[in-house]
Amino acid sequence: MVLQYDGTCYHGWQRQKGTPTIQGILEERIQRIIGEPVTLIASGRTDAGVHAIHQVCHFITRSNLHPDSLRRGLNSLIPSDIRVEKAEYASPDFHARYSARSKTYEYKILNRPEPDLFLRFYTWHVPFRLDLVKMTQCVSLLRGKHDFSSFKSSGSGNMNPVREMMLAELQASEQDLLRFVFEADGFLRHMVRNMVGTAVDVGQGRIAVEAFEDIFRSRDRQMAGIKAPPQGLFLAMVKYD
Repeated sequence: MVLQYDGTCYHGWQRQKGTPTIQGILEERIQRIIGEPVTLIASGRTDAGVHAIHQVCHFITRSNLHPDSLRRGLNSLIPSDIRVEKAEYASPDFHARYSARSKTYEYKILNRPEPDLFLRFYTWHVPFRLDLVKMTQCVSLLRGKHDFSSFKSSGSGNMNPVREMMLAELQASEQDLLRFVFEADGFLRHMVRNMVGTAVDVGQGRIAVEAFEDIFRSRDRQMAGIKAPPQGLFLAMVKYD
């Protein structure tokens, strides 16, 4: 299944007892439709407050209900801030997480003195003018195959911190919206939010571009900047062969 969701009201993807999560709600509604419990496996777990434009998940079932009938039934039962865009049969060797070739995340910042009431759940409001030239220089350093330990939060289950960053760019619009775009073969825990937070430190003049590079090469999370808040983060795409 391909999903979209607004993560504002949820405690992330992963099922948790007593709190609303994307996985928990979908599993409960699927069981209600097909009459058997399922376990949804996602391409990656999103944190509380993080959104998805293109999340992919799979599950195994004995039901012979057509996938599109399941999609329509689910969309009639789930909250309006979750939507199943597509449902189809997959080959037996498909795995939503391990079959993925790359993922793309976007992070959005509203960079102006005053906040926007209607963007508060979908952007990080930074009221200080940021130096986009220096931030772009920082982002360009992330391209290629590197050890991203400096931007890995504790509690990560990933033992190998090396990732290949195929795309890393910063885009600006006339509406004071900044958009970071990162595509990689995988991401570490809070990696995007830590990279963005450190780049914003450069944009505010707290550290130099050279210091950002030193932090990146140090492989030390303690040297990096703050973790950007969750509401600006979107899982934008997951690609497969």
